[in-house]
Amino acid sequence: MSTSLMHNQLSGPHDPAPAAGWVDAPARKGFFTDTSICIGCKACEVACKEWNMLPMDNLGMTGESYDNTGALGANTWRHVAFVEQGPAQIERARESGRKAVSLGMPTVRSASENGYAAGSPPVEGDLPDFRWLMSSDVCKHCTHAACLDVCPTGSLFRTEFGTVVVQDDICNGCGYCVPACPFGVIERRASPDMTGARIAKDDGIAQKCTLCYDRLSVNEEPACAKACPTTSIQFGDLDEMRRRADERVTALHEMGYTEARTYGTDPRDGVGGTGSVFLLLDEPEVYGLPPDPVVSTHTLPDNFRKAGLAGLAMLGAAALSFLGRRS
Repeated sequence: MSTSLMHNQLSGPHDPAPAAGWVDAPARKGFFTDTSICIGCKACEVACKEWNMLPMDNLGMTGESYDNTGALGANTWRHVAFVEQGPAQIERARESGRKAVSLGMPTVRSASENGYAAGSPPVEGDLPDFRWLMSSDVCKHCTHAACLDVCPTGSLFRTEFGTVVVQDDICNGCGYCVPACPFGVIERRASPDMTGARIAKDDGIAQKCTLCYDRLSVNEEPACAKACPTTSIQFGDLDEMRRRADERVTALHEMGYTEARTYGTDPRDGVGGTGSVFLLLDEPEVYGLPPDPVVSTHTLPDNFRKAGLAGLAMLGAAALSFLGRRS
């Protein structure tokens, strides 16, 4: 097996469903979340909880803006983040976007083709005194899913749609998947006495978004996308979602919003690209996303090579010692 092929199988670009053994698998499905038109209504959170019968958690406000769920977890498979920004943060976001565009990423047309000399045109008027960045986060359904790689029971499996799903009746609650996920998505469901929630099934079992596998199986879109009133959450073939994300970023750049950028669309990143792609209006860290996520298998070829070299070095040292003794 060539080095490049091994790398792609462990962390590079490939189609995960056929690689998992699915024959005649349909086109890979995924989300495109356009944060620029998210209004923070939380319809996605409610629809997700209702459809998947998820227990209540974090009743009341956290004191962090209007965010009452805090983060993704076993009982929260969609989480709407509210990020407050003033003029300084907005200008910093736009400047970081200008630097990205000057490096040729991400854009489709050149500056001259867009009708201006260089960079992006400034948005007309002064910077606003305040803005919300709202984003509905979800499991990324990575091309190379670390949670699936480390699962010792086979509870986590790759579906024919390229998504990653937990089988409740097989999970033993070991929790290996929790630290393996580079996005901090998957979590074991805590017992009721720890959350104050009503008794829920599958206490101690790892839980996360299934991309509504039951709905996909009958040609229905996921509940969150169905409920979104602004089409901030879009669902369909992953290639189409990536194309829409790139086109939307280009349109925003043309309007002067240089801070717009895609996230999860690069199949050559540390997880082989994600099944949930995003349009962001600031650096990933602002939204609580890792800037450079890496699956645990990403470094395996290098680790094996180093281990092999170390073994050869030890054998060489042993041979030299033996020969030295004989002489």
